[in-house]
Amino acid sequence: MVEQSDRAPLLDWEEIPPPDPNQAGPPPPQPPREEDAPAEKSSQPAGRRTPTGTAAGTGWSSSSSSSSATTAIATTCSPSRNVTAVVASGDGSPGRPRTDLCGHGWNRPEPLGTDRNVPFPGLSVRDQWEEKDQIVAVFVVTFDTRSGNMVEWCLPHDINLDGVEFKSMASGSHRITSDFIYFRKGCYFGLACFANMPVESELERGARMKSVGILSPSYTLLYRYMHFLENQVRHQLQCPGQYSPLEAFYEDKKAVLPPTGNGLVTACPTWSVTTINRCMHPEMKITHPAGCMSQFIQFFGEQIMVLWKFALLRKRLLIFSPPPVGVVCYRVYCCCCLANVSLPGIGISVPELRPFFYINIADITALETEMSYVACTTEKIFEEKKELYDVYIDNQNVKTHRSHLQPLLRVNAADKEKYRKLTEQRQMLLYSQEVDGDCTSNEEDLFILFFMELNNRIFQTLSEVAGSTDPTLTTEHVRAMGLDPQGDRSFLVDLLEVYGIDVTLVIDNLCCP
Repeated sequence: MVEQSDRAPLLDWEEIPPPDPNQAGPPPPQPPREEDAPAEKSSQPAGRRTPTGTAAGTGWSSSSSSSSATTAIATTCSPSRNVTAVVASGDGSPGRPRTDLCGHGWNRPEPLGTDRNVPFPGLSVRDQWEEKDQIVAVFVVTFDTRSGNMVEWCLPHDINLDGVEFKSMASGSHRITSDFIYFRKGCYFGLACFANMPVESELERGARMKSVGILSPSYTLLYRYMHFLENQVRHQLQCPGQYSPLEAFYEDKKAVLPPTGNGLVTACPTWSVTTINRCMHPEMKITHPAGCMSQFIQFFGEQIMVLWKFALLRKRLLIFSPPPVGVVCYRVYCCCCLANVSLPGIGISVPELRPFFYINIADITALETEMSYVACTTEKIFEEKKELYDVYIDNQNVKTHRSHLQPLLRVNAADKEKYRKLTEQRQMLLYSQEVDGDCTSNEEDLFILFFMELNNRIFQTLSEVAGSTDPTLTTEHVRAMGLDPQGDRSFLVDLLEVYGIDVTLVIDNLCCP
């Protein structure tokens, strides 16, 4: 987490590692990264100012990471896949893949000395698997009354930030005082903090609006810098043009990315019940928002079961909401968590459910080629672009224009029962926390595990039936999976097709309610 020091409120802060609740024993492995890729390059867009200061004496204090390693592990992270670590040698050639999977969980890397092929001899397990800071760019976006949104300043100066001026300052933000926004820019993820300050200036029409943001190959650690970005955007509003803290930040945290993508892995770990409390689920690293999952469940209620089916089917989900958009970015993340499966081999052939977070009209071209995603927007015009999405979510109203998906909008008896069990488990957890002082579990763990186990049960049953001498899926099988034999028939048909599972679906009394 990020903690501000007492010496200089805006210019001096340091990173404080989160405490390990299980200090005894070796430290747990850290979640792997998203994609690592070389930074995009382009000529410097008009409107950017050249920094006039240096980073010296800004009070930026944090240990810098070394870039001299000749071997690296690169991993990508998707909310639904198992982990495979690929070791890339110094020349960029791919190395030996390692799969450390066992049952429904993920085994930690073996201690040093137990595996002759350990990728980093001489380093601890924690160091080998720790996710490093990978800040590709830092930037300041401003609203100019004549030119509109524009990138005012950035490092490095030659990075392509086209479109970031609109991603980091959502449409309609002039009506709010502050916000934060997650977004995607090519193969990178961004976090920007926005602020709107009234000023006595006719040139600025009475309001000064800016965003300060960063880009990284991974969204899982961006939350660490939320506090810093919030301070810096206020600093930019009060003292425009003073970029020294941002320069120091970038010099300390800038990414050292591999020259090629040969060592990239396309998966992230899933976690067992015992592991999830020691190492937060990788996607939980997005923000660590208190009550994020709880608010998501309370907001959608039983409709969460409808979203779960669409997420598992890898549909394109678009969430509309007026600003502020930060809380809606949380909903994007929560939707992705609904589709977690920890069974080896499941979902390899299906498209990843990719979080796009905030999008605007500049993303239309990119979305046209996406087969599966979850995103949010403040622009109502997207509702008319039906070719870009399968499911449109406006407030709690979930709808689809795809006729074959219409049956999935209905909450059936099995859905209500699953939602009842989820809320019952939440209530039991809250009671144990209040009465017994149990701090080993939280709602986020419960939420992730609930849907992961639900998904595992479904795919385990389907796999067993498909591998049997009589690959026929009966009513009893469907009920054992926690589904409604009639109400979920359409869902099952789509599920079998999407995942390529070869079974015969036989449901009795289809004509009866």
